[in-house]
Amino acid sequence: MRPKFWNVLGCAAALLFCGAHPAESASKSLDPKAMSVLKKMSDSLAGAKSLSYRARTAFEVPSRSGQLLTLFSTSDVAIKRPNMLRAKFTGSAPHFQFFYDGARVAAFAPETNIYSVAKAPATIDAMLLGLEEETGIRYATAGLLFSDPYAALSSDLTSAMFVGRTSIDGIACDHLAFRADGVDWEIWIEAGPRALPLRLAVTYTERAGLPRTLVDFSGWNLSPWLRASEFVFRPPAEARELPFDKVMQRETRP
Repeated sequence: MRPKFWNVLGCAAALLFCGAHPAESASKSLDPKAMSVLKKMSDSLAGAKSLSYRARTAFEVPSRSGQLLTLFSTSDVAIKRPNMLRAKFTGSAPHFQFFYDGARVAAFAPETNIYSVAKAPATIDAMLLGLEEETGIRYATAGLLFSDPYAALSSDLTSAMFVGRTSIDGIACDHLAFRADGVDWEIWIEAGPRALPLRLAVTYTERAGLPRTLVDFSGWNLSPWLRASEFVFRPPAEARELPFDKVMQRETRP
């Protein structure tokens, strides 16, 4: 199964070309400049033995009536390569925590005091792929967490475009736009040696209503001090265990 990394945990606007000519852009496939900037960002992330960041996400999900609803979530994510990951999600979407310690994955919903634990593969890469295949759950930023982000992000691209230089909160960045089957996505990457992602926008072109996800990144740390014990889940007293897919789907779908 091909991973679709830009799906928000169980859940088309036209590009503003910023001076580019749409007719010219349509004739291009993979713009070398866009691919070069994406590779530079990926190398920065791949070179970090551990990293952490905060992501503020706005995402659209269909209600029972079919109307798209916008939910907001804040996630604090940390990884320790090659086999540890933890994430804490808060906001208007249901709160939950996720742990991976190299042998097991665990999901915990503090609002309902339910959790689940399951065996997992021995690397972050294999765990993320297995999580999608077994439960259908995908992290919005999963492509950034692989040992080779460039390979994950560039697979199956049908077009790549360098939109232009802009800024986010006073930070100069390069705006890139990509297309693949069923998804259009854009990323804003900090200009300069760090080349870290500042913003991500995704449109699901094969879904009703063309739902969209927007992620703003902050607090990047490419050398955090992380203890192995931080990635191990310990069930709270009186917490109730449910099957893993039930916990994930119950706590990540409105």
